[in-house]
Amino acid sequence: MPMLRRTLFQLLGVNSKADGNFSVWPNIVFGVFLLLGVWLAYLPALHGGMLWDDAAHVMSLELSSLKGLVRIWTQLGATQQYYPTLHTMFWIEHQIWGDAVVGYHAVNLVLHAASAGLFWAVLRELRVRGAAFAALLFALHPVCVESVAWISEQKNTLSLAFYLASALAYLKFEQSRSPRHYLSALGLFLLALSTKSVTATLPAALLVVIWWRRGVLGWARDWRPLVPWIVVGVGAGLFTAWVERTMIGAAGAAYDLSVWMRVLLAGRAACFYLGKLIWPVDLIFIYPRWTIDPAQLWQWVFPFAWGLALVVLYVRLPRQRGMLAALLLYGGTLLPALGFFNVYPFVYSYVADHFQYHASLALLALVAAVWAGWEEGERLHPQLWRRLAPMLVAVAILVVLAVQTHRQSRQYVDVETLYRVTIERNPNCVLAHNNLGMIYALRGDSAAAITHFKRALEANPNFAEAEDNLGGELAKLPGREREAVEHFEAALRIRPDFPMALLNLANELALIPSRRAESERHFLRVLALEPKYAKAYNDFAIWLGSTLGRQAEALNRYEAALQLNPDYAVARANYAFELSRDPLRQGEAIAQYTAALVADPAQVEAHNNLANLLAPMPGRQLEAISHYEAALRLNPRYAEAHNNLANQLVGVPARAAEALAHYEQAVALRPDYAEAHNNLAIAYANAGRLGDAERHFRLAIKVAPDFQAARDNLRLLLAPNP
Repeated sequence: MPMLRRTLFQLLGVNSKADGNFSVWPNIVFGVFLLLGVWLAYLPALHGGMLWDDAAHVMSLELSSLKGLVRIWTQLGATQQYYPTLHTMFWIEHQIWGDAVVGYHAVNLVLHAASAGLFWAVLRELRVRGAAFAALLFALHPVCVESVAWISEQKNTLSLAFYLASALAYLKFEQSRSPRHYLSALGLFLLALSTKSVTATLPAALLVVIWWRRGVLGWARDWRPLVPWIVVGVGAGLFTAWVERTMIGAAGAAYDLSVWMRVLLAGRAACFYLGKLIWPVDLIFIYPRWTIDPAQLWQWVFPFAWGLALVVLYVRLPRQRGMLAALLLYGGTLLPALGFFNVYPFVYSYVADHFQYHASLALLALVAAVWAGWEEGERLHPQLWRRLAPMLVAVAILVVLAVQTHRQSRQYVDVETLYRVTIERNPNCVLAHNNLGMIYALRGDSAAAITHFKRALEANPNFAEAEDNLGGELAKLPGREREAVEHFEAALRIRPDFPMALLNLANELALIPSRRAESERHFLRVLALEPKYAKAYNDFAIWLGSTLGRQAEALNRYEAALQLNPDYAVARANYAFELSRDPLRQGEAIAQYTAALVADPAQVEAHNNLANLLAPMPGRQLEAISHYEAALRLNPRYAEAHNNLANQLVGVPARAAEALAHYEQAVALRPDYAEAHNNLAIAYANAGRLGDAERHFRLAIKVAPDFQAARDNLRLLLAPNP
């Protein structure tokens, strides 16, 4: 029993000697226990789906090749942020398991557990008591769920692993002054920086730790080795801030905060994060966005409280050096996310759980050290319950955190669940309403989609994306083109340089005869704003070819779209259709349709149109039939494909009954399909069903009174036999 107790205390890092010379087996046991605990706590997230911007990180086919890997490192804008190490990691994962999201989630879990283990190792290197308890607090804390369950936040889990490994190597350098340890630490720091720039705070954190250990900082020993780190870190941080502002869009009225407003925001955000760390309940994917107002005196309480705490701790030095160091580490690591620099999510909320992933370590270490001091004070107490109380409290805390983390992870099983829970807790969450509306739109549930887009606009009337999405959904409904145009125009009043809204407006105006002439101007403006917008070239080409008959210009625009994105299957199929209108370019059209279907075999129209080109060609009837059948497998309610397939089958004696069934299906799906009625009538006549034939000839004429072929066929049917 005493040996078991000593081993447990060694694992928790509370041995009185704190010499760190532990047996390897307790370390291995603890590592396995840590990984198992993380796996059990985060199990629901392991089977989660793609969230918000995950597809932009892990589904980019154009970056999946070796050339794509080169672009990740050499081309600014190839990825959302210039974090080449992060996207190299995603690239490697994509080579291994492609789009299977469970792999990405598993890596996040392992990285989180590894970071907890590295945190344990760093604290032991620093002789901080309660090291393992601190690591378990971090591993199981629900504030970390957003970082671990959200694939995009692999930037957090991976960068923290590099950050802590770099810190551990630098602490080794502190003792040995070995160039090998220094270069290892620097290399790991650069990897951390190129994964997420919040790790630029590491050199300052190391200086705080060194000051905590020794009470002083010397230029030659302490500052000079870290000067290159500081220069590189500041440069990386400023570069990321520039990218956020100029390329991602963290600029404009939503970010227009004065210096004093930013001070208020920083104080309140720091207090908010501290509160969630201490009492992690009501955690939300997107928190309500605060109104920052210097005229409200209560808002000044937050920065004043932080300032007062730092002053009091400084005055009480050296007794409170450990607590002051912990607060400096916490606040300093949080600094990039406190509002002094614009980050894109501020448009929705000024705070997010993943912003304090790195910073939380400092306060969790402080809590664990305080607990370890309590445990040591109670260890020799004669009453058993007093000796056991610290351990029981620690276990209870960890169990509660693990259960809460497990519950929190359930929110991340799929994006719809996440947005629904977010709306329950934050009813005016603009992003959740907008994105949930997009989910319903993709399902074809226009009523639900429109409801959520309107809710988003009620919460924020200046949300251009919701105006554009609402317009797009209205555009799908018959007779609501003008309403759609109004919303596209509203989106452009909010954001005049909004390419997607401009493109949607151009497409919708093309459907309104009185405003059709305005379309070309809007198409050209989109292309001036976004010269690499392949969809804009495709849509402009459709308008030029189908509406205006300007075939040569349309072909040029399709070629431009395909030059930008050779895998753009829809544009290639449209290009093929435009080529097919020229009798001399039928072969090119067939080749383009074939290429389009290789890129995306699920294009229903492309199968049908390719079959239409193949059907009249000698010896290619079976190919045509196979493409009509492919179109109908994809869309059994495609009346034109039923009619076209029947036209081919009717000439195959063994399949005449199938032809008749497809004609019947075509007119059942489209009762106003005059050509199919006429073809069905002919098939009935050939089968001797003259009454049915007469009925369908008359239906064809009723639907299309000018259908001369149907009139002639009816006259022949009714003519008396000679």
